[in-house]
This record gives sequence, C-alpha cells and structure tokens, in this order.
Amino acid sequence: MHILQVNSDYEYGSTGRIASELQDRIVLGGDKCTVAYGRKRIKDVKNSYVIQIGSTFDNYLHLVQTRIFDVHGFSSLWATKAFIKKIDFLKPDLIHLHNLHGYYIHIGSLFEYLKKIKKPVIWTLHDCWPFTGHCAYYDYIGCDKWKKVCHHCALKGEYPSSYYIDRSSENYQQKKKIFNGMYNLTFVTPSRWLMRQVEDSYLNEYPVKVINNGIDIDVFKPVLSDIKRSYNLEGKFLILGVASVWGERKGLQYFIDLAERLKPDERIILVGVSERQIKQLPDGIIGVRSTNSTSQLAEIYSSADVFVNPTLEDNYPTTNLEAMACGTPVITFNSGGSAESIKEGCGIVVERGDLEKLVQAISVIKKNRKNFYDANCRQHALLSFNKNERFEEYIELYRYCVDG
Repeated sequence: MHILQVNSDYEYGSTGRIASELQDRIVLGGDKCTVAYGRKRIKDVKNSYVIQIGSTFDNYLHLVQTRIFDVHGFSSLWATKAFIKKIDFLKPDLIHLHNLHGYYIHIGSLFEYLKKIKKPVIWTLHDCWPFTGHCAYYDYIGCDKWKKVCHHCALKGEYPSSYYIDRSSENYQQKKKIFNGMYNLTFVTPSRWLMRQVEDSYLNEYPVKVINNGIDIDVFKPVLSDIKRSYNLEGKFLILGVASVWGERKGLQYFIDLAERLKPDERIILVGVSERQIKQLPDGIIGVRSTNSTSQLAEIYSSADVFVNPTLEDNYPTTNLEAMACGTPVITFNSGGSAESIKEGCGIVVERGDLEKLVQAISVIKKNRKNFYDANCRQHALLSFNKNERFEEYIELYRYCVDG
C-alpha cells in the first residue's frame, strides 16, 4: 500500500510533525508513504519520499495575491499542475490530505483531478478553513455565517489575511462546489467539537471519524529541568503558556491581565512570542521565542507548576497533551475541543473568557500543589495520548478505504 500525504509543512509545527511521524509509522509497518509539502520543513535532506509542491517564489506570489484579492487556495495553479503530474507518476493507493491552506496549492485544480482518478481520499481537518469563505476559526467571535453562506467577513484581516478585498462569499460558493461531489472521501477530525462543525457545514454528505491527536510520550515526560534556575525563578510558582503564534484567539490578553494579579511568588513564562511581543510584555511575564525542539519543550513543561491555555477556540491542542504527559496540570477554557482532553484530577476547565474563574483555578492548583496532579496527568497521557496508537487508527482506516 502506498500512501501520499499532502500538507502545508513537513516536520515543522504541529501538523508538519504529524505528517512526518505518521510517515515513519507507515514505513515501519512495511508500506510506502510519500509526503508532499508546500512551505516549511526542518531539514534539507535528500529523500525521494518527501517532495515540495512549487517553490518559495510560488508561495510568495500566492501570499501577495491573497493579501490583495482574498484568493487563498485559488493561486499556485502551475505548481499544482506540476504536482498532479507527480501524483500520476507515484500512483498512490490512497491520498491523505491535511492543511490545504498555507499559500501553496490551487484547490480547484487539485480536486478536479481527485474527482477524475477516484482514488480514496482521507482529509484530516486541523481547523475550519475547508468550510468557510475565509477564516480558519470563527467561533470565538460568534460567527455562524458559514452554516448558510459567508459574506462581509469580520475576520478578513486574520489568517489568511486580505488587506483590501473581501471575497468571502465567492470563496464560500466555490469551495462548496469544489469539495462536494467526491467519489470516496472520508473526513477525520481530532475533536468531537470539530466533527459537529463539519456535520453542520456543506461537507455533511461525507462520513466523519474522530481520531484524537497524539504525542510522543517517550519525549514528553517528566524530566529534570533547570529552567527555573536559568530564569532566576527558584521558589516561584510558575504559570506556563505555549503557542506557535500568540494572538487574540490564543488568549494572549488573558495572560497580560493575569500579570496584573500575580502574587509576589508567582511568575508567567510564555513560549512562542515574537520579538515585538517580548518587548511589550508587562512585568511578571517572561517571553521565550518559539522552539521546534521537543526535548526543550519537555523541560519547560516539566518545570511549570501549571499549564494555562486560555484559547478562545481550538481543535484538540497538543499543548494540553504535552503538558499533562510531563506531569503538569492544565487549566483551559471550555472552548472548541480544548477541554476534551482534560480528565478529572488532571486540571480544571473554566468557562470561556471568565478571567475571575481562571484566577480561582490557578489558586486551586497552587493550593493543592503540583504533586497532587502529576501522577494522574502522566497516567492519563500514557492511556490516551500515545501517538503510535493514534497512528494505528489511521492505518486501519487506510486499509478499510483501500480494501473496502
């Protein structure tokens, strides 16, 4: 069996790691797997089973056209046609799509081809972009236009940003036509929340299966760490936040508000902030740039007394899983699928946007102390978050779709 995965990134970021690690598991089982990516990868390794779609110039042109004309997913035509020729050469038995947004592929050309060849397709949704006219997330602003037809997008300036034209209505209608009418398409969502969104969207004619995200529990585990000593935080109660990009949706403002309420023995570390954001952080918050080193992240998680994830909307964030696997309790808002991974004794779920309850939850964790939670967190991770078990679910689905 030969599987072709398609994603915006390879090895880089959460979806890039999922694609590369799933590839390793498929090959370990004796099957073939090629990954085609659009933008970023960590290592420049000569590997015939990893191919890039288009070039950096194609990415840049797609980005510029999106910024001006709001045509994300409707550029990179020639790069996509060249990629289609590679698919013809590879002759995969099944095509596994991940993020098709990311300034690298023309969805119309790709799906016209997929409908013609009638190969089984699995599409893992990591956000809501496939069934909206513009945005990747919408729930945190209370928008439900996507259930009927998008128009006058309130998130036009958010990823994938358009600075001038709002083409959300046209995009919505085109994507609805392009993505429907597939011969053998199965959606996978990492959370029950996203499954329900798909079932309420124009994609509801397709079957949807929930396969939770998994992590490497041999890397993300309680480890000795000198993070507190490095930042002169010994004896401090450390509150941790981690995100690939910090903004309104990820809840950056809640950490800024928390900083005003910190007690003398409390500090916050935020991982993933930009240089500009670091300069603007208030006293009490230490900013750390993004890292793709999982071992370094494990040290940071292990050093924290509590992991706080005030996301206003998310799918099934791996940061929650990574923190618990390192023995650190999690506090998160009841938003999107973020709360689905939290088990009693492993953290606290707070209603979305309730700063007072967030402060109270931190006080509860602090009073109980981390060692009240760490064994439960680790055990929960061992039973529920092992990436190899999740990958086995994918391989079973591959065989079902290919063999029938």
